[in-house]
Amino acid sequence: MEHLINERVKNIEISGIRKFFNMVSNTEDMISLTIGQPDFPTPEHVKNAGVKAIEDNFTSYTHNAGMLELRASAANFVKQKYGLDYNPASEVIVTTGASEAIDIALRTILTEGSEVILPGPVYPGYEPIIRLCGGIPVHADIRKNHFRFTAEVIESYLTDNTRCVVLPYPSNPTGVSLSYDELEKIAALLKDKEVFILADEIYSELVYGNKHYSIASFLREKTIVINGLSKSHSMTGWRIGLLYAPEYLSKHILKVHQYNVTCAASVSQVAALEALTTGINDAIPMRNEYEKRRDYVHKRLTETGLETVKPDGAFYFFVKIPEFISMNSFDFALDLVKEEKVAVVPGSAFSSLGEGYFRLSFACSMSTLEKGLNRIENYFNKQKN
Repeated sequence: MEHLINERVKNIEISGIRKFFNMVSNTEDMISLTIGQPDFPTPEHVKNAGVKAIEDNFTSYTHNAGMLELRASAANFVKQKYGLDYNPASEVIVTTGASEAIDIALRTILTEGSEVILPGPVYPGYEPIIRLCGGIPVHADIRKNHFRFTAEVIESYLTDNTRCVVLPYPSNPTGVSLSYDELEKIAALLKDKEVFILADEIYSELVYGNKHYSIASFLREKTIVINGLSKSHSMTGWRIGLLYAPEYLSKHILKVHQYNVTCAASVSQVAALEALTTGINDAIPMRNEYEKRRDYVHKRLTETGLETVKPDGAFYFFVKIPEFISMNSFDFALDLVKEEKVAVVPGSAFSSLGEGYFRLSFACSMSTLEKGLNRIENYFNKQKN
């Protein structure tokens, strides 16, 4: 009966990140620098709010778009942090993680043959959804632009069929963000074009040394902003995402969301409300610690002679595999596990434009990073000889 399965589903792959992690996860004494998950626990006051919601039997459906009080707090969050103005009653949707927000947004705006411009390399969660919608992913090569997805790069990939530009920043896997000036130029480029912008800003609270700006500040009426609490509040398993869009768009996105999941989990919504009110600045101490780790990892990678761009945000380094390594990125990553018992993500997991690189996550303790980087350094030293 497999021949009856939707061809588009058969033709997409499990995420290369997960595929590689699952292959090597049972290796004894392995240090994993793979999964992009904060190593901090969810803040105690947020957990307590979730526990209280269970004890109070707050376990029923909520409004499809989420509790209005939570949507108001979500609107206030981006207002305070990034100067964005959204009506909580009609322009904010609480989703089951940012992944669902991406899914329902793309399913709302894409039709058969729609082209979507993505930076390459890029997080692998967009392309399969685009293809399931009958759209065409167009990867814009940003490797020679220090991984910066600028207006100049985007312009060269625009066609009459372009329906959407995905702006994921700070970026997974490169950690590179976009400045105010760069966003302003992108806005000027797209202002008069019938092109939507999907701004995935899930790492917006993890920006180092600079301020995070949203493209919605410039092009609100054609921008869908994706955010959530997984990275900022270490709440990956709570599955709370946030989608912001002008009412003419959000009212249609809400229909897709309703038939997809009905509503986000009620208990998680209560925890999210606590996170966005009492815990509105919970990300700051985590961000400070990540910044120390970033500086340490950059120093170690540089000393090892590895080429990389120092990230502006998130918690990843995207590292070029030296030319004296003759393997592709997947085989290299497997060999690194075999020889030194340290796991990184092969760059090919982030599109073909990621080939020749590997992603290293610094969302783990300094002691783990030190051990892992010692092993990586040892591996490359041996390969040189």
